[in-house]
Amino acid sequence: MDIFSIFTLCGGLAFFLYGMIVMSAGLEKIAGGRMEKLLEQLTSNPFKGLLVGAGMTIAIQSSSAVTVMLVGFVNSGIMKLAQTISIIIGSNIGTTVTSWILSLSGIQSTNFFIRLLKPESFSPILALIGVIMLMTTTSRLSRRKSFGTFLIGFSILMFGMGLMSSSMAPLANDPHFTQALTLFSNPFLGLLVGLVVTAIIQSSAASVGMLQALSMTGSISYVIAAPIIAGQHIGTCITAVLSSIGVNTNAKRVAAVHVTFNVIGAVIFLTVFELLLHFVGEPLRQAANPLGIAVVHTVFSLLAAICQFPFIKYLEKISYVLIKEKEDEKEVILDERLLLTPSIAIAQCYKATADMAKLTRDVLVMSVRMLKQYNPKVSEIINKHEIRIDKYQDVLETFLQKLSGRELTDEDSNKISQLILSISDFEKIADHSIHILHIADRMHRKEWVLAPDTVEELKKVVNAVKEVFDITVKAFVYNDMYTAHEVEPFEQIVDDIAYVAKKNHIKRVKQEKVHIRRNFAYAEVLNDLERISDHCSNISTNMIQSMNSSMPRHVLKNKLKGEDVTEFSSQLEDFRNRYVIEAIGK
Repeated sequence: MDIFSIFTLCGGLAFFLYGMIVMSAGLEKIAGGRMEKLLEQLTSNPFKGLLVGAGMTIAIQSSSAVTVMLVGFVNSGIMKLAQTISIIIGSNIGTTVTSWILSLSGIQSTNFFIRLLKPESFSPILALIGVIMLMTTTSRLSRRKSFGTFLIGFSILMFGMGLMSSSMAPLANDPHFTQALTLFSNPFLGLLVGLVVTAIIQSSAASVGMLQALSMTGSISYVIAAPIIAGQHIGTCITAVLSSIGVNTNAKRVAAVHVTFNVIGAVIFLTVFELLLHFVGEPLRQAANPLGIAVVHTVFSLLAAICQFPFIKYLEKISYVLIKEKEDEKEVILDERLLLTPSIAIAQCYKATADMAKLTRDVLVMSVRMLKQYNPKVSEIINKHEIRIDKYQDVLETFLQKLSGRELTDEDSNKISQLILSISDFEKIADHSIHILHIADRMHRKEWVLAPDTVEELKKVVNAVKEVFDITVKAFVYNDMYTAHEVEPFEQIVDDIAYVAKKNHIKRVKQEKVHIRRNFAYAEVLNDLERISDHCSNISTNMIQSMNSSMPRHVLKNKLKGEDVTEFSSQLEDFRNRYVIEAIGK
């Protein structure tokens, strides 16, 4: 093999790997939120997990990427270890699709129609279609553009495969190469070679493609190929192992399960292969071709899955033995590995923000209760919650900024903008609630007591604000646009109620000569409650604007204020009647 052939081989491998990356990126964007829906359908049923794992791997053409995602999910607490095992098994089956696609390069026929199936016949046409789709798409990241990216990636991948095949063709008549291959008839050496090569390039699909290209020389028998394929399955675990560095114990166990499954699978596969070699040896000593490599690759995955799927619980137990429990592990709100799949990352950001919203509600409820009956222990709990809310804000905003730097669809970009604004509003609601707590603390220390009439009015304003906040959280958590449209009309009623309460209080101050500082305390509480209601309006407006980003926010808000509310006018009337505050006379 001369220097030019080596250069061609390296160039072919580079094109192959780059094509794989581009194709996977295109497929991921085409899949979009579908992967998120696949995960939502996941239950404790292992069979569904198996299908989800296979489907996700086919969608993004990388079992390693799926396993890295699972490490991130477990590290973030999104999934449990037991749920991931069947997905890992399914991903091993799903990754065999790539080898079947690559096997098309080995088609040999003089028939015109069969030759059309060869990638070198149709991939240039696909590349041309892909380029046209990219050039004629105006949207920055539409589904059409993603499909064009996929076609170009596939064409580059197949071009790389062709270069590798042509560079290896001279090896067919090289006696030194043939002699070297006899060394790999030792299964342990073949296993080691497959493991090391795959670990270096971190892609079992790429290493299988290289083996398929090498098989076109006619020098690779199934005796040599089988152990290499077994090694490739173990070598692909390196990505998950590296990804598990610095994560919590359960996330490390995901990588341990991946390694254990493939090691046991390799032992089972090679044992069965050696038995077949002993009884029907001659066919297995024949030269392998790309299609045969794809078959062996698939047999490995299916055999490993069939033999180990009934023993999922034992795979989990083995991971507990290999990775011991650690104490005082830090909580992870969002794992950066989720950045690999933007659609899923955004979905998890929504869930984390929903958790932040529920915590904010607890802070609001506990803070207003402190105005009636102050409790230092409850005050400590509220302050701890507030620190946690600040942590949520910091983690979410940092994560979303990193996510916004990725290639995103217009829809995902709008969602990120909406999330960042909503997170800020939830945090400000918490700040206003903490300010109410400080007022309660001051009133407790000064021994100020609100007048009974004031208490009754305040109770109505508080309950109205809590109800508006609950409607807002419901709209946000369930992404319910119908409920989001209801928030602004309810918020306007809160403004009216708060306005009457303020006017009444001013009149009482004039009539009863209420202490000026106590007067300010009550007015501050009303202002905080009114601002909380305003932030609820902002959150609902952000949600609606994410679906209609072309309309400026202030225009949308004015439109919502003037919107026809006849559909739920009875609810509005009931809300107004329950919390109405009668204006007192002069």
